[in-house]
Amino acid sequence: MSNRLNRLLRNYQRHIEVPWQQGIAGKQKVLFAVYDKQDELKLPPRLIEFEMATTSARHEWYQFDITPCFPQWMAQLDYHEGYFESPEDIESCLPDFVESLVKQIRSKLEQATDNSVFALTGLSSLFGFAKVSELVDRIAPSIRGRLLVFFPGEFENNNYRLLDARDGWNYMAVPITCNDHL
Repeated sequence: MSNRLNRLLRNYQRHIEVPWQQGIAGKQKVLFAVYDKQDELKLPPRLIEFEMATTSARHEWYQFDITPCFPQWMAQLDYHEGYFESPEDIESCLPDFVESLVKQIRSKLEQATDNSVFALTGLSSLFGFAKVSELVDRIAPSIRGRLLVFFPGEFENNNYRLLDARDGWNYMAVPITCNDHL
């Protein structure tokens, strides 16, 4: 078991047990669980522990894994085989993918309540196809309870960097990290 993930879970548990402020904007309901990209394969089996921490704090848990979303979307394109021959051509279709993903997530968010945590996993699958910041911005108005974004990367100086590779961006989300100083 990863000590980093143990600390992340402990810090999440501390945060989720605190009574929630009501009447805040969607962007203020976003939590980023920032973990080291080296823990990407270790996280999925540990998600049940985050769910248990959430339900122990008397909140509902919903989870949506976006990992299969891009391949499923691409398989539905009429000319998907042509994109393998000329991958640069897919770039013009990426806004359609983001729109499709936003619709899927919003549809799932409708199931959630004001007392639920909606966990979004599989963000590494967006790398090169979509920006996490744009996705979160677009779904934020639909958040009723809290959105927990499992984020493989870094949080430093109020900037998030997906997989430590992209330029960072500043986002209003509450960062939950594996650092001991929460």
